[in-house]
Order: sequence, then C-alpha cells, then structure tokens
Amino acid sequence: MKIAIIGYGAMGKLIETLAKNKGHEIVEIIDEESAELSVKDLAEKLKSADVAIDFSVAEAVKKNVEACCLADISLVEGATGWNSELESIKEFVGENNGSFVFGANFSIGVNLFYRVVDYASELFAKFEDYETFIEEQHHSRKVDAPSGTALKLQDIVAEHIKKDFSVSATRAGNIPGTHRVGFDGNADQILLEHFARSREGFASGAILAAEWVAGKKGFWEFTEVMDEIIK
Repeated sequence: MKIAIIGYGAMGKLIETLAKNKGHEIVEIIDEESAELSVKDLAEKLKSADVAIDFSVAEAVKKNVEACCLADISLVEGATGWNSELESIKEFVGENNGSFVFGANFSIGVNLFYRVVDYASELFAKFEDYETFIEEQHHSRKVDAPSGTALKLQDIVAEHIKKDFSVSATRAGNIPGTHRVGFDGNADQILLEHFARSREGFASGAILAAEWVAGKKGFWEFTEVMDEIIK
C-alpha cells in the first residue's frame, strides 16, 4: 500500500516507521509547507498514494479532506478538535464520492475499552446508588480539553446513564494518555482505566484503518471499522 503522511511530528514519524516495518511504501510526506499549498497543489502531491494519514492540526482538516477527495484517495484523519465541522465535512465527502475514516482515538485498546465502558454503563444504569465520573490526563502540549476520547466516552456513557456526571481533564508533563470511567457507590467504587504506555497504539490503529479503507468509498468513524474487523 502507498501511504502519504500529513503532519510529520512525533505521530507522523512513528507512522512512517511502523508502516515501513509492515511493508508499506511512504510516497509523500507533507509537513509545514502544506499551509502554503493550494488544495489543487496539495492534491497533486497526494495523488500517487492509495491513502493519506493525517495527524497535523484541526485547522488543516477541511483542506486535507478537499485535497484527498480531489486526488481520489482515502484519508485517515487522526487530528482532533474539529468536531464543529464534522457534519459539513461528512456532507462534503458524500457529495464528492470521498473516502474518509476519523476517530477520537485510533488505539485498538481504547476502541475495545469503549465496548467495555458501554457494557458497564448499561449495567450500572440499573442501580441508582452509583454515580458516574470520567477523568482523563494528557501531556501539557495537548490543546483540546477534554480530549476527543473523553468526549467519546461521555457519549457512550450518556447512552445509558441519564443523570448528569462529571468529565475532568488534566494537562501536565509528558503523559501519553490516561482515561478512567468510574462508578462510585455508598459501599464501593468500580474503576475502569485505559493507560497508554506510548503513542505506538495510536499509530498502529491508524495504519490498520488505512489498510481497511484503501479503495473504499464512504465516511466512517474508527469504531465502525473496529466493528467490521471484530465481526
């Protein structure tokens, strides 16, 4: 598979290494210069790829989507903080016969964690004595707070727990990412936790998404991709 990488920070470099280890070819790396390129020029750079993986910035997502649609390649979107544009981007992808996978978190472990939390929330919704809370921690360079993962967990819990619950965020040091969902009662507390040891889980999931979506047309959240893979 031929991959273009958009955003060449820590995640982009890790994706490059892991993708090459899996036998994929990196045909283009787009870094800071993408901000200076027009959509047409960016599409020209990307068209030799089967799929682009983007871990740049939220402000660039719309332009990258437009360029990938113009280049007729799939896009795996790993940037967060662009939720306000989700519906318009979904509409654009549909109108232009695009191919797009996005995720609040591409970690395979986190996506399995979503399913654990979903089942636990359904159980605890039956017992009013328990109150729910969500906590997340990330490194101090992460801008969005709460994280996209925490907001996804909030949506999952809210499907079952109808009363208000807290979502808190901490930004400090070099924490790769920790998410907790707790159920606190009078006699005990049940705590579910996902702790990321490194960014490798996120990069591996993004490559898995790229392998899955290449050649397909449509708009998917990574949780839907995981559903297909699990089946």
